[in-house]
Parts: sequence; C-alpha cells; structure tokens
Amino acid sequence: MKAVFLDRGSFPEYIKIQLPTQISEVVVYENTALEQVAERIKNATIVLTNKVVVNAAVINSALDLKLIQVMATGTNNVDLKACKDKNIAVQNVADYSTISVPEHTFAMLLALRRNLVSYLDAVNSGRWATSEYFCFLDYPIKDLSGSTMAIVGGGTLGKKVSAIALAFGMKVIFADRKGATNARPGYINFEEALKLADVISINCPLTPETNNLISDAEFSLMKKSCLLLNISRGGIVDEHALLRAFENNTITGAAFDVSTQEPMPLDHPLQALTKQPNFLLTPHIAWASDEAMQTLVDMAMDKITTFIDKPE
Repeated sequence: MKAVFLDRGSFPEYIKIQLPTQISEVVVYENTALEQVAERIKNATIVLTNKVVVNAAVINSALDLKLIQVMATGTNNVDLKACKDKNIAVQNVADYSTISVPEHTFAMLLALRRNLVSYLDAVNSGRWATSEYFCFLDYPIKDLSGSTMAIVGGGTLGKKVSAIALAFGMKVIFADRKGATNARPGYINFEEALKLADVISINCPLTPETNNLISDAEFSLMKKSCLLLNISRGGIVDEHALLRAFENNTITGAAFDVSTQEPMPLDHPLQALTKQPNFLLTPHIAWASDEAMQTLVDMAMDKITTFIDKPE
C-alpha cells in the first residue's frame, strides 16, 4: 500500500505526521504543481492533499487510488464527482480549529475596535514622545461590551464565536439564510440582522448559495459604524463591493483572513485596502495554531487508519 503526500510543506516541519503502519511505502513532496499530480499519484493507493488540486483528469489516470485524504475541511480542490464515479473515497477533517479560528476572529475584531494598528504605528513613529499628555487619543477606541454581533453561520465555529462574544458582554444574533421567508427558531431575517449589527462575523462555508452573499445591496443595509469580519472563505464577500464600501465610507472597517485567490497576487482587489489602518488582512492563518494543526493531522491519521481497517 502506497501513500503520497502532495504538499507536506503546507505544514511546519515540527508538526508530527506519522502515517499508519499498514502503509508500506510513503512518498512525501513539499509541494506539487498541477502538471505533476498525475505522475506522482498514478500508483498511489492513498493520496494526502491540503490545497493541491486533484482534478478529474488525474483521478481518471490513477491506477490504484482508493482514498483521497484532504488535510483540511474544504474539499473544493478535489473533483468529488470523478471520485464517486471511480469509487474513490474522499475524507476531510472538520472541527479541528474550533479554538484557533474564533480566537483569531476576536484578535482581529479587538484590533479594529480599539484601533490597535494605528496606535502601534503611531508609537513606532515617535508620536508618544511628542505627546503633551501622558497618553494621546488620536484614534477612537470603542468597547465590545454592549454592541451587537450578527453571525452568519450557525455551525460549530459560529456557536463558539457567539460564546466568546457573550463573554465580552455583546448581544448576539444569528442571521438566517439569505432569501428565507420564515426565520428558523433562534435566527432572525438576514437583512434585518445586517441592519442591527455593529459587527458582522461570517462563519459559513462557501457554496453556490453563499457566493457573493455580501455585495453592494447588503453593504447599503449596514450601519456606517459596522465592522465586517470574514474569517471563513474568500468569495462570500464580493471583494469589489467591499472596495466600493470603503471608498464610500459605507462601513467603518473590515478584517479578512481569506480571499478569492490564494496566495493573493499583488494586483488583487484586497491589496488596495491593506494600506488602510481600518482594514486588516492575514494570509489564511486563522486555522493554524500549533494545537489546531496537530489536532488536524492526528484526526486525519485516525481517519486513514479507520479506512484501511474497515472490512471490504
């Protein structure tokens, strides 16, 4: 039984990855370009991939493939229909970052709400040394307590974000699905949630229904003081509409950990916003605490073991 890991380099070396002993041959690549995938997996029984694309062409050319283990939650880099047609199992790993992602969400939110970037930059430039008083208050600072957070997505991550928000003294509302005529218990109308929110946290997956979920019409509903957080998936927020919202001062700020194209090229729409102190952008790292990465890997190895051991 041969296993091939296409992009081991997407995890730091200190994250321990020990494949099941039933696997007799393991081939590990730091990364794999699309044109290299077919050759590298043609004799593999098990393929591990984090973000390397495994499309229909390479799936159909694989001779012995039985399992694709996605080393992440999202499976959009694997052609699921092609796998189903060839009876190839696809496994992902969910709920490994239920601490890491919410903590990152609030790190970003607190930085925005308290203008930390502006104050840090000002101190670094010598502003404090020239202050007339013991402190300087050039940028507004607002508490989280008493403000309203609207959460889009009521899954594990959305619920954890809600728990932290409540601990901060925030009011939490869950937005129902866009276009739903009758709100489900525990949810409120999508558009109404946007109107009420001081902070909007997106914690839903990217699907055809959530693609460009937030665009010009939705920005027009928000308070001008609203902060928008997308620590979920690129594409849920229309990035060009976000640019227009900043240009028109429709919202106060935003924090993103994702984009429609990753890694993000220099001509990407969000790059234009990174010079502004009220827009924070991190390189898709919310999931990646040491603890979360090791948990992910351990869960994936357990899943592979279970797959190997199951009766034919």
